[in-house]
Amino acid sequence: MSELVCLAFKDSSTADRELNELRAMEKEYVLDLEDAVIVVRDPDGKVHLKQCVDVFGGATTHGVTLGMLWGGLMGLLFMNPLAGLLGSIAGGAGGGAMTVAANEYGFLNDYGIPDNFIKGLGNTIVPGTSAIFLLIRNFDQEKLSARISKYGGTILKTSLSQEQEERLRTALAKQQDQKIAQQ
Repeated sequence: MSELVCLAFKDSSTADRELNELRAMEKEYVLDLEDAVIVVRDPDGKVHLKQCVDVFGGATTHGVTLGMLWGGLMGLLFMNPLAGLLGSIAGGAGGGAMTVAANEYGFLNDYGIPDNFIKGLGNTIVPGTSAIFLLIRNFDQEKLSARISKYGGTILKTSLSQEQEERLRTALAKQQDQKIAQQ
């Protein structure tokens, strides 16, 4: 089961830096992100969402490439590779249009963390700040806590066990204490 972690930061850019760190950890197999969304609340109080995980996982590009390959092969079989290629491009464009239409009418919007939940919690952060919402499939608690804490942050919401949440809070508090001591 995936775990939800929402962290708030004191400025509008720290969530982006945190996401870069998380991407590096994902490449090192420290964690497996199912969904990640950055929320920035501008000084006027408007909430902006940045979806960070590709819902389709490159499937559209992959589908068009395969369509072109198969279209070309079918065209060769029937002695007209250009017609096969053009037909496959048209099919890829039609598939893309259907995907955009499905997304426009809300059929594909809430993959992962529901947008309404993110916007609702995003409205609670202070204007001029940011937050990151993470849906994590799998993670190494020790390595994640150590590296996620370097940007500080405050836990807004989590589905972690009490013990895991307390370890994360402790790691975040240590980082805040180190920043205060340096000043």
